Amino acid sequence: MRNRLIDQVREDGFAVIDDFLTPEEVSELLQVGQNLHKDAPKEERKVFSANAGGKSAQSKEQYFLESADKVRYFFEEGAIGENGELLVDPAFSLNKVGHALHSEHPAFEGITFSNRVKEVCWQLGFRRPAVAQSMYIFKNPGIGGEVKPHQDATYLYTEPSTTVGFWIPLEDATLQNGCLHFIKGSHKSGVHRRWVRNTDASSEELLIYDRPAPLYPQSNFVPVPVKAGSCVLIHSQVVHRSDANKSDRSRHAYTFHVIETEDCDYSKENWLQPTEDHPFPVLYERD
Repeated sequence: MRNRLIDQVREDGFAVIDDFLTPEEVSELLQVGQNLHKDAPKEERKVFSANAGGKSAQSKEQYFLESADKVRYFFEEGAIGENGELLVDPAFSLNKVGHALHSEHPAFEGITFSNRVKEVCWQLGFRRPAVAQSMYIFKNPGIGGEVKPHQDATYLYTEPSTTVGFWIPLEDATLQNGCLHFIKGSHKSGVHRRWVRNTDASSEELLIYDRPAPLYPQSNFVPVPVKAGSCVLIHSQVVHRSDANKSDRSRHAYTFHVIETEDCDYSKENWLQPTEDHPFPVLYERD
């Protein structure tokens, strides 16, 4: 498994591990996720846009910027009216919940710090891996928005590039409900742009892109439908996207990102920053 995983991530920029979670674990996390909306704020609801091509509401929000050690709730654009009122059933209103589920919620912490995750990190060559952030993504039927083509390194930049995403669908991810699409080998072309903290104190934009959005031919993408309970490993520089969910079935997923902390610099320009009281939790240290 070690050589296959390393070779596939290095060659394609991603790899799929089947049956990463047991059916019981999938069921438990899905049930937890389906109830997360009950703890969402009833006022000042924050919308999340995954449109990587333009300006987004979260680029102006301390609520988003200060979520490294908290569980915060982000609604779909089509779920909130002009006056902040909900336009849909609360159970189908959220885009995602993040970014510290791995440390602030026992069910997600148990999976994130499991021996399976540590074993994968070990196989990938991590020496002192830490979990930078985690999210529960809903992709609800009919309202789950498109995620534009992007690289994770745009948002979680390290030198050298070490970030790996663990993307775990809790429901089958299909062509109809918005499975991931990748450009194989695109991780070999460097980081195409970055989303950084704005040094202009007079600007209302707290975060800005340093370059325009690249254009990626749609024909270059390959769909990767996967079963619930599998795990997709995502190299930080591989270009990937997902379509809007136009089906009548949701596509819930739990995802988190691991970074190397030994001989590796996590950029202080990144939107997400550890705090003095809550550094990124370490999975293990090699002797």
